[in-house]
Amino acid sequence: MTIEGTRREPSAADVRRWRRYLADEQAEARVYRDLAVRRTGEERAILLALADAEGRHEAHWRGLLGDRLAREPRVDLRTRVLGFFARRYGSVFTLALMQRAESRTPYSGDSDATSQMAADERIHEEVVRGLAARGRSRISGTFRAAVFGANDGLVSNLALVLGVGAAGVSPATVLLTGMSGLLAGALSMAAGEYVSVRSQRELLAGSRPSAAARSAIPDLDVDANELALVYRARGMSEADAIEHAADVLGGRAGIGTDTGSIDVVDEYEAVGSGRSAAISSFLFFASGALIPVLPWLFGLSGPPAVILASVLVGIALLATGSVIGILSGASIGRRALRQLTIGFGAAAVTYLLGLLFGTVVL
Repeated sequence: MTIEGTRREPSAADVRRWRRYLADEQAEARVYRDLAVRRTGEERAILLALADAEGRHEAHWRGLLGDRLAREPRVDLRTRVLGFFARRYGSVFTLALMQRAESRTPYSGDSDATSQMAADERIHEEVVRGLAARGRSRISGTFRAAVFGANDGLVSNLALVLGVGAAGVSPATVLLTGMSGLLAGALSMAAGEYVSVRSQRELLAGSRPSAAARSAIPDLDVDANELALVYRARGMSEADAIEHAADVLGGRAGIGTDTGSIDVVDEYEAVGSGRSAAISSFLFFASGALIPVLPWLFGLSGPPAVILASVLVGIALLATGSVIGILSGASIGRRALRQLTIGFGAAAVTYLLGLLFGTVVL
């Protein structure tokens, strides 16, 4: 029995599938409502509208199940975890995971789902992508510094301690080298990020419209209309520039409403601050660089220390790759393996060079 009419009697597999779909729709609606609690204005309204749409899909599966729905489906662990983070933090991580969930909709290949439901899920993916993009933009500068810092700390210090250790030096020397690499690398990363971000912000600031230009508008020659040259310089066609300049001079628009200035402001905000980038780089580099040193710090040496350091760094690289995959909405496993391959590749080369030089010295 379906909502549209009588068909074949559903099998046990059909009922299980419908119950799973019902549970998924309930879970997604719950997460959207939890996220809405941490939002205001337009974002809150969008999230509540998504939850209502999932509620309509939920009603479809309830109608198909009818009396077969003896009890409400259980909320799985993944949904409870997502709901916790959504209520406590409203994190961009949650939105990124919801984007992936919406992209994996099975409705387009299921005859029991309507074509409207399949289309809804595709559109939901784009809506969530847009909401997630706002969060990604807000954290992009600091997140970039954090990811680069942690990854550089893991890879560079693992390569350093393995290379030195392979040369046959004492465990104390390996430990001293690793801690020196941690401190030097963290300070270097912090200074580099600060200078990089500050320089980028200064370059972008140089592209923003000046207050003096705005104050000169009332005194412009309307017939010459030199204001149009401003908009042509920012990429508008001649006809559009003349039309927009006429609107500005007529009081129907502001000088800062052109697309060029909007893009500059958005890029300026996405860069982040130099201080936050420097602090993130220092802390995350130091955290990453500490992991390869831990075996020597706790008294291990030789092959056991090398093996343990490699395992710990491998786990950390998989974790950072997974975080990148989650936030980008891309394949988590592929990003994690990419981080692992690159990190271990660099460390392996350094370790082999250490063995080579250690053999030559001996």
